[in-house]
Amino acid sequence: MMASLSSLASGPGLDGLTLEPAHLRPELLDACADLINQEWPRSRASRLHSLGQSSDSFPLCLALLGPPPAPGALPTVLGHSRLSRVAAHDRSLLVETVVVARALRGQGFGRRLMEATEAFAKARGFRRLHLTTHDKQHFYAHLGYKLGEPVQGVAFSSPLSAAILQAFSQPASPPEPKAPSPCRKTAGTPSPDPHPRPNLAPAPPPPPPLPAPLLSPPALSPTGPPQQSLVETPYKDIRGRPIFWMTKEI
Repeated sequence: MMASLSSLASGPGLDGLTLEPAHLRPELLDACADLINQEWPRSRASRLHSLGQSSDSFPLCLALLGPPPAPGALPTVLGHSRLSRVAAHDRSLLVETVVVARALRGQGFGRRLMEATEAFAKARGFRRLHLTTHDKQHFYAHLGYKLGEPVQGVAFSSPLSAAILQAFSQPASPPEPKAPSPCRKTAGTPSPDPHPRPNLAPAPPPPPPLPAPLLSPPALSPTGPPQQSLVETPYKDIRGRPIFWMTKEI
């Protein structure tokens, strides 16, 4: 594979590239897993399982393919991107796991991967893409992406799972009033209790409320969303690293 990448890097390279859904090319899943694991190491079984979840109903993995290095050989996997639906935004997709083979970086393959990913999404009726990056914000800005706000990607692919997610997102309904029990008398003189209970001590008062937590999330600025730039971002990932949220109309 490295020999074929070297030949692409030394020549025009960008001609004849295609972008295909990974689930339509199962024979290339091993090569996709190797490419992604070079950037984000993970167990091979776990990576192949994630790639195997790709489907037309999303999430969907895309492979950037170069021409076969020899007659009868498989195409060369040069890049990868993943598309997921975005909660509460029917015409938006979240772009994840964007990677190009290290030997080809800085030669236009990243741009070609993103342009093909955008064309793929637009052809299916989507109008906006979202993504995150730790250090490639200038690259994406050069492609037309602007700083944006966080969104929630949806990993569910079945209609049933999506319906369950929507149900849990709805506010809870107030409980319905209970009808009086038919065994209880609502009027007239109450019947004497055949088994009178002894007088019990009154219930103790409820405990005092818990004290407020010492740490609380910072209040939002009254003037609008947090200030951000291509150099500084107010957002962090689960590990506490700065992360840039970006978006683009397609």
